[in-house]
Amino acid sequence: MADHETHDEHPHRHGAGCGHVGVHHDGHVDYLHDGHLHHSHADHYDEHRLDVSGANPADCTPEHQCNGHAPEHTHGPGCGHPAVPHGDHVDYLVGDHLHHPHGGHCDHHGRLNLVR
Repeated sequence: MADHETHDEHPHRHGAGCGHVGVHHDGHVDYLHDGHLHHSHADHYDEHRLDVSGANPADCTPEHQCNGHAPEHTHGPGCGHPAVPHGDHVDYLVGDHLHHPHGGHCDHHGRLNLVR
């Protein structure tokens, strides 16, 4: 069995209706929870990250215009948008797409396939 990062001492049970956003990821469902992307595995939760890819790039996109929040909104802990680990950074889920705060604008880092 390959080593993988786990989230220990996690009493919450993720699943439909648990209150956390579900994301289709690599053939399974992960749940966004307090800046983590959790996947149930055996008797624990694995810590996952979105890979930087064609679907979820890490490019600078200053031309991105989104009406998902006010232009003066600042993403960060407690901003009201779920944090999503992506590559070597954190993005924020706005609607169904990822925002990355950068240089006074939000970069568009692709869409997520959310569990509906």
